[in-house]
Amino acid sequence: MFGIDNIRNQFSMTEIDHSYKMSIFRKNIASKMLRTLIIDDESHIRVTLSRFLAKYCPQVKLVGEATSVASGLEAIKEHNPGLILLDIKMADGTGFDLLHALDQIDFKVIFVTAHENYAIQAFKYSAVDFLLKPVNPHELAEAVRRAAEVRQSDYNTRLQALEDNFKSNEPHRKKIILKTQENIHLMDIQDIVFCESDGCYTRIYTKDKNKILISKLLKEYDELLQGAGFYRVHKSYLINLRHIKRFEKQDGGNIVLTNEHKLPVASRKKEELLELFEKLSE
Repeated sequence: MFGIDNIRNQFSMTEIDHSYKMSIFRKNIASKMLRTLIIDDESHIRVTLSRFLAKYCPQVKLVGEATSVASGLEAIKEHNPGLILLDIKMADGTGFDLLHALDQIDFKVIFVTAHENYAIQAFKYSAVDFLLKPVNPHELAEAVRRAAEVRQSDYNTRLQALEDNFKSNEPHRKKIILKTQENIHLMDIQDIVFCESDGCYTRIYTKDKNKILISKLLKEYDELLQGAGFYRVHKSYLINLRHIKRFEKQDGGNIVLTNEHKLPVASRKKEELLELFEKLSE
């Protein structure tokens, strides 16, 4: 009997030990989940976001919802979120009004907005995630993943760029986020002289003669900087038209920029570039 009782006791202790370990495991999982708050004045948007988070974002724990700037501030104090899905325009103010009312921002934000071209460009320059209504669940999941990965200090730099960009109506006076492996650079777009393709990377040349290597294709910057006074003179070069010093016709045509760099102009681009010069001189 002693042997059987001993086995039973050992089995019981094993069950207790396993139960304790599972309890600790669940607590660790819960502590690592991204505490998320939804602030939006449209009930159907809140329902949709909540449903999508539950289905597509297993790393998220929805801790609350709010319907306005005022109730959002209360919910932030109560729930201490790590991520907020924030509507830009609400009945009693904007998402930025809410952020300005806080002493410090120690959470990430994914903005939810209607389709507004100027706003979309401001977000893209600033590398801050936004979701267009109606919300796409896969875009939501990807935005949540990125939010979880970015450092808070880097995110706050991006948020500052976004705020500055909303204040400016002139594209060339907006700011852009340039992210390298070591740093996050907040730069005035007008201070970029030109961009150079370097394989799968882009090298940014600035007016103070710095070079910044970014792990993005030149094509991405060509698309991003459309409307901000940039022009693709060659498959390898994207220039800021405000930094052109002169055009040299010899050797097939070259552009000399304010930092004294001389760049070739593709033959098929030459006539179009000269037409741009005519418009700029008017």
